[in-house]
Amino acid sequence: MKQLFKYLLTSLFFLIISCNKSSVDSPGTETARTADDVRQDFESFDFQPGVNDVSLESTTKGFFWNFRIIVPEGASETNKKPLIFNLHGGAQNNIPEAHKSTDCLISPGLDGIIEAFIISPNSNAQLWYEPNNQIQILALYDLATSYLPIDTSKIAITGYSDGGNGSWFYAQYYPNMFSAAIPMATSYNTAKSNGSVEPITIPLYVIHGENDTLFPVETTQGYVDESIAAGSDINFVIAPGLDHYHPCDYVSYLREAAQWLKTTVWN
Repeated sequence: MKQLFKYLLTSLFFLIISCNKSSVDSPGTETARTADDVRQDFESFDFQPGVNDVSLESTTKGFFWNFRIIVPEGASETNKKPLIFNLHGGAQNNIPEAHKSTDCLISPGLDGIIEAFIISPNSNAQLWYEPNNQIQILALYDLATSYLPIDTSKIAITGYSDGGNGSWFYAQYYPNMFSAAIPMATSYNTAKSNGSVEPITIPLYVIHGENDTLFPVETTQGYVDESIAAGSDINFVIAPGLDHYHPCDYVSYLREAAQWLKTTVWN
């Protein structure tokens, strides 16, 4: 499996290199680094238990992936821990610190329930399903599972708003990477361009605020119902009274989802 992801990752690296290489570059100008350069840089980081904020130069010279890794206490090769990807909302907004908002929802949502590595990347002002972010997520997945003591049977993805839509996307198109997804405050249509809806092969726990005015609950309910009818395994939880613009209010619902992940999916 790991060799497959390395192959996919290398292929995507070449894609982003070709997309970012200017046609007016003079001969001999270096605009790219190799995947091995990125791996060596990642391996050299001294990750400590707790919060680690990282800036990693990608395969495109001068283009950095900025992300937070929260390392659980006691993680080692003989005590491997789960991994949770956390995708922030407002993905198209250029917010340099967006990936650092882990104290609001993801950390208190998991605290005392799941001791896991948390990787919280920055979207670089692009939606999570854009090619650059697919490359980033696959790269961070490859790097983390190659160099950190992670239990690869226990990797999940979650996110809020745009990040919730992103977690739906990765559950749909990269199910072999994750064992579950927890989208929050989302509006994601799983229908393909021809209108067909196919089942998502990993379980989802979808949380949505009753008073969400940006993504009306009725719309999300419809997408969930269509996916369930196609054969997807989805728990849909409506949070009474909650709106879209106060993500920290969703902590108790994420804690219930974390308990589901621990006792139902990873049991």
